[in-house]
Amino acid sequence: MEERDVRFVRLWFTDVLGFLKSVADAPAELEGAFDEGIGFDGSAIEGFARVYEADMLAKPDPSTFQILPWRGEGPSTARMFCDIVMPDGSASYADPRYVLKRTLTKAADQGFTFYTHPEIEFYLFKDTPQTGVEPTPVDRSGYFDHTAQSMGADFRREAITMLEAMGISVEFSHHEGGPGQQEIDLRYADALSTADNIMTFRTVIREVALSQGIWASFMPKPFTQHPGSAMHTHVSLFEGDRNAFFEAGSQYQLSKTGQQFIAGILTHASEITCVTNQWVNSYKRLLGGGEAPSYICWGHNNRSAMVRVPMYKPNKGQSTRIEVRSVDAAANPYLAYAVILAAGMKGIAEGYDLPREAEDDVWSLTERERTSLGIAPLPKSLYDAIGIAERSELLAETLGEHVFDFFLRNKRAEWEEYRTQVSAFERDRMLPVL
Repeated sequence: MEERDVRFVRLWFTDVLGFLKSVADAPAELEGAFDEGIGFDGSAIEGFARVYEADMLAKPDPSTFQILPWRGEGPSTARMFCDIVMPDGSASYADPRYVLKRTLTKAADQGFTFYTHPEIEFYLFKDTPQTGVEPTPVDRSGYFDHTAQSMGADFRREAITMLEAMGISVEFSHHEGGPGQQEIDLRYADALSTADNIMTFRTVIREVALSQGIWASFMPKPFTQHPGSAMHTHVSLFEGDRNAFFEAGSQYQLSKTGQQFIAGILTHASEITCVTNQWVNSYKRLLGGGEAPSYICWGHNNRSAMVRVPMYKPNKGQSTRIEVRSVDAAANPYLAYAVILAAGMKGIAEGYDLPREAEDDVWSLTERERTSLGIAPLPKSLYDAIGIAERSELLAETLGEHVFDFFLRNKRAEWEEYRTQVSAFERDRMLPVL
């Protein structure tokens, strides 16, 4: 920090709903922060503590130290992610980062390391959102379009430069299907690093957008007629240096472990959807068609399936993986990856059988055809997802009692508030005729 003239260090952590929190610390105070943590009022943070148990400590993780490049020239500002602990030094049961670390530790005890690779979609708008006004996209381009003087291309170049300056490697970037919609894919990393990177990614995207006089949003479905924003995530398990999902000569080169992991995700898909798709608006994306999955099934290179096995690359067994396509761009990555891993590991532990592959476009099938194939729907609303999640032992065990209880109470409150709102659809349809 002395070498880089760091004057402020922002200590970051995430609340239960996935919103980033930050407290600035002077470098002189960091030694104490590493030893004892920085105290704060946990009752003021969504889902952290009740008033009578409010004292908590944020302990910075030095491996996450990075300079914030958007702070400009002159004295530098850095950031570190924190683990949240109680005054007695024990891990906080309410810390989403700890929920993921705890789940990763269980997998590690069985010899597995969990790797993830997210494809993050988002929209760019010309103006700051205004109540009751549909936002205006920065362009009218479509999937993979290359357009002269493209604001999206310039934006992606600056954002990627900033991400890589922070040590976050980017694999691909391109324009997505909706007007103003972008996609940036992060490279494979262990799931904890990926979750930290996603939280940093969202901050970088918003900072770059604001610096260019535009607005970035990760809202799952901002437009009725255009695609929603997903966070398709490729996942794999490794045993040391060996890809546990790879088996030469098997169908799609997918090992028994890989098949059972998929079966676990599919078996518990309805239970974990409340976490991977936690907002009322998330279900507008899942019901909206396009490439958003609405049904619980898997397929090889089938983009209508919830879980996809990508095309195998000859002589690249290490690249064998599966893609979970239901996760949306606004999920809390710590909790989302924890429940996906827990569901997959349950499939391995219980030896679940992989159901029949969905070979057709699932959207084009009739309800009777889907039923005959054993393809069930994902929850159709947040209300449905909450009802299923409340009965889930897997979810309660993975999240822990405190996070499980707070998360579901918050989601119930969101649904109750939502269902009392009078929508533009109702006014447009009914005011002229009723």
